[in-house]
Amino acid sequence: MCLAIPGRVEEITTEGDLRMGRVNFGGIVKRVCLDYVPEVAVGDYTIVHVGFALSKIDQDSAEKTLAIFREMGMLEEELAGEEEAFARAAAAPQSACPDGSCAVEVPKTTLN
Repeated sequence: MCLAIPGRVEEITTEGDLRMGRVNFGGIVKRVCLDYVPEVAVGDYTIVHVGFALSKIDQDSAEKTLAIFREMGMLEEELAGEEEAFARAAAAPQSACPDGSCAVEVPKTTLN
């Protein structure tokens, strides 16, 4: 699942022509592209999806959303580093047919 997660902008820099920032997601800090939200400043909260800030959000809403994600155990999962995500995927049960093309046999039941 890919969620849009609120985070607090801690630093803003530029990389070439891109406006970038360090965003804190309740203790997990990630590098994020801020190019689509030029109004966001250090200290503001923004909604981030796959490394791109999408919009500015108020602090209260951001903190409530982060708390809910944390309670659900989804915050760490969504913000896992690449190596951790690959390790989780490798440990998860694997399907012999991940694209769903395998026919699933449904057992027949008899009614008396």
